[in-house]
Amino acid sequence: MQGLARARAVLADRTKVARDAQQKGTRVLGYLSVQVPLEILTAFDIAPFRIFGDIREPVTEADRGLPSAFCPYLRSVLDLALKGRFGFLDGFVGSHACDAQEKTVRILPSLVEFPYTHYLDMPANIHESSIEYFRTQLLDFKDSLESLTGRTLSERRLLEAIGAHNDQRGLVRELYALNQSDPPALTGREMLEVITALQTLPVDEGNRLLREVLPEVKTRRERPASKSARLLVWGGVLHDPVYIDAIEAAGANVVIDDLDEGTRPFTTDVAAEGDLFDHLARKYLVGVYAARTFRESVVGETVKDHATDLQSRFGYLGRFIKDWKVDAVILQAVRYCDPHGADVVDLTDYLESLGVPSTYVEHNYSEGALAPLRTRLEAFVETVS
Repeated sequence: MQGLARARAVLADRTKVARDAQQKGTRVLGYLSVQVPLEILTAFDIAPFRIFGDIREPVTEADRGLPSAFCPYLRSVLDLALKGRFGFLDGFVGSHACDAQEKTVRILPSLVEFPYTHYLDMPANIHESSIEYFRTQLLDFKDSLESLTGRTLSERRLLEAIGAHNDQRGLVRELYALNQSDPPALTGREMLEVITALQTLPVDEGNRLLREVLPEVKTRRERPASKSARLLVWGGVLHDPVYIDAIEAAGANVVIDDLDEGTRPFTTDVAAEGDLFDHLARKYLVGVYAARTFRESVVGETVKDHATDLQSRFGYLGRFIKDWKVDAVILQAVRYCDPHGADVVDLTDYLESLGVPSTYVEHNYSEGALAPLRTRLEAFVETVS
């Protein structure tokens, strides 16, 4: 089984991938945020495993640690952890990706015992002092993993890991570029399946998967049908393909995205010479365009120009819209997601300045949310077709 079929098989039983790695003597550490530097884990021969919730599993245990008016995705994660669904992991790495995630990763180890846990504190802005602070956090992370593994991290091994992850980012960008055509080369579901498979597999296996998928997609005779609108999907966690199915069933092609389970981790590379921990800090704090990070057009500015501010924060989306010939944008987030909810107002202004229509949809991270979501998506697609 290869290529797109292999990606689907990985997602059908993600824990099997982790257990197969463990049978070969590889530790598997779970992580929630795409701002955890995976290169450091890879350099220690540790397999990263992205932790997701489950929209089909009723949340019955999370009240033991989190309030009901709280991010439903993270409540699902805690619920699954309390039910033993992550018991196969050799450890867990958390970070301050947002206030809700910070609270969750503080609570999680107190309720669920992991063999190893580590917390990465992340600044909220991109000042030089913030980058230096995050660099020290990454050095502490390295020291912690050295204690766990009994090994000293060499510069050579870290460089090899950076090279492998940069290769993966380049292959992912090549794959997304195939969707600049009309019709696109992949459906939104297919792209999401590939990316979430990559966030399940060790990096070398992920790169092999991509090298199977790329020629398969380039040479297949039947492409997805060209639909009435080409969409960009932006926002919070969106790992389950049924959400993308709902969008494309409304009569649109999802050709590009700005998601943690999409382009966001793969847009920029890590420099491979000089101070590697400084480069990693810059990649994951500055080079991952996340709503949780405050960006200024000029660092330390005291007077703002709204148009310049919007361009500095969202200009990369303008490039996506131009290069992928996007007709409209779906802005989506789970309920109670403050970072994405706060960005929606300014991002809507930015899209209006480009003449690109958008709509904002909020969901409660459950299968039951799909029916009303479909109705809203169908109405929006009809207006932009």
